[in-house]
Amino acid sequence: MAGKKVLIVYAHQSSGSFSAAAKDAAVEVLAAQDCTVEVSDLYAMKFKATATAEDITGEVKNADHFCYAEETKLAWEEGKLCSDIMEEQRKLTQADLVIFQFPMYWFTVPAIVKGWIDRVLTLGYAHSPENRYSQGIFKDKKAMLSFTTGSPESMFSANGINGDMNVTLWPLQNGILHYCGFQVLAPQIFWAPSYVPPEARSTMLEGWRKRLQGLLGEKPLSFTPLDCFDGESYQLKPEVCEKHATKEYGLTVGIHLGKALPPNSQMKAGV
Repeated sequence: MAGKKVLIVYAHQSSGSFSAAAKDAAVEVLAAQDCTVEVSDLYAMKFKATATAEDITGEVKNADHFCYAEETKLAWEEGKLCSDIMEEQRKLTQADLVIFQFPMYWFTVPAIVKGWIDRVLTLGYAHSPENRYSQGIFKDKKAMLSFTTGSPESMFSANGINGDMNVTLWPLQNGILHYCGFQVLAPQIFWAPSYVPPEARSTMLEGWRKRLQGLLGEKPLSFTPLDCFDGESYQLKPEVCEKHATKEYGLTVGIHLGKALPPNSQMKAGV
């Protein structure tokens, strides 16, 4: 861990929150291991959540038909992105590990975190048609979600009213983190800390502190490599389908071959 650089993208408005305590624990434990830790405190920074033409300094190339992805790609290439995006990209470029620390809102990240994702992970800088998924730009970096929920774990089960948490996590972990090439570490989920006794919250934080001791050495979650897909249709190759034809479970949550979803494929490595 020594010498590694960690970026914590943190989103909570209260310094007395459980999210703040989890963030502080990460800073303390990682710094004690001689990691360099930077925190992007999005609310304190008043980070702009909306992706607009204002993110580009100077004139845009096509004002009549503004395309955010293409315009910010050109702006990134020309050094014309606005300063707050460039600063976050600087932090991200230097980081070996990125931890997103937030309370889950409506089964996903808060708007201000989604704004960071929309604005910082620009086309060209973080991904491209040629560099994505297992061949992604950030394949040498690790990333993970660390978040609180408002419901207990039982409600996010395969039989629970909220549905399987693995399904909830697929768009975030595969569609954002893995898409950009990150090695995705298993999420740190703090189940409904607002509804448990103080002793249970302390136990949650202690478990997080213990995990942080060896976090960068953890095995990442498994995603289907890009070379398992046809290069034109991006469908699984016939030989891959044939190989898994007799297996009980599909490959992963989103690519399941019409089979039962593999248990905990978005929550634990090596399953």
